[in-house]
Amino acid sequence: MTTHAPSTDLSRETSPEGGFMRQRSEFRDRVSADGLTGFRAEPGRYHLYVSLACPWAHRTVIVRRLKGLEGVISLSVVDPLRDERGWRFGDGPGFDRDPVNGFEYLSEAYFASDPSFAGRVSVPVLWDRQTERIVSNESADIVVMLNSEWDEWGDASVDLYPRDLRAEIDATNELVYETVNNGVYKAGFARTQEAYEEAVWPLFETLAALEDRLSGQRFLAGERVTLADWRLFTTLLRFDAVYFVHFKCNLRRLVDHPSLWAFARELYQWPGVAATVDFDHIKRHYYMTHDSINPTRIVPVGPAVDWEAPHGRERLPGRPA
Repeated sequence: MTTHAPSTDLSRETSPEGGFMRQRSEFRDRVSADGLTGFRAEPGRYHLYVSLACPWAHRTVIVRRLKGLEGVISLSVVDPLRDERGWRFGDGPGFDRDPVNGFEYLSEAYFASDPSFAGRVSVPVLWDRQTERIVSNESADIVVMLNSEWDEWGDASVDLYPRDLRAEIDATNELVYETVNNGVYKAGFARTQEAYEEAVWPLFETLAALEDRLSGQRFLAGERVTLADWRLFTTLLRFDAVYFVHFKCNLRRLVDHPSLWAFARELYQWPGVAATVDFDHIKRHYYMTHDSINPTRIVPVGPAVDWEAPHGRERLPGRPA
């Protein structure tokens, strides 16, 4: 096991004004079908390290499943309870030993790839067995790679990043990332009232705009489900259970947005997706690892909502894939 100590200090990601500034992903190499990037797409060569609690990692798990890559890219799940030593592997219910390198902590993958790494260890991680290093720890890049580079072995009929919609998908992703995906964290990890309000008002302004958009169309980019939908979904899934209470994003709940709530239920009920959701991991991770926000580590029992209720989105223009 490495003797390095991973960083878990969020103060390194706090501005002088008390705002949360997410660190940049340091590993940004890419896998390509032709191998011109230096990492050729091959079955059995790559491995995903994920947490089922993390929305950034969850989107990679979903795309891997939708693309039929479960037998092509292996996967292991870390313990949802991260401490000062970072994400760990083990024998607990719902998480795994590291089958690739025998690592005890995910930080070992980071230090094996860059012995000078000094940032916060994050998930997901795409690992290359051949070069024995991290290819990418940026979820936005990983889902794009999963969408197309392994099509020789996956389901090439599923295209979540179609060329004719990429400009719209990218613009939507930029807005949703800044104000929603990362917005809930900027609100939750704010150290001042001003920083909190600078995050929470744009968050709900964007949710209102998305509510309006989805009242007239089935998916964010129109008729087809895309990466933009799945990137938003993983935040919406956690909203009422975690962000509403834990991160003080309590102006309105997800269920108070009729179109967003129906949209989220449709994606939850998408074939294969519900099996990627683990609310136990989600709630235990957030409520039991952020001691500065929830020092008692008590995990709320709610909310009692029905993710299997009919969503009624079929009436809107759109097709499943």
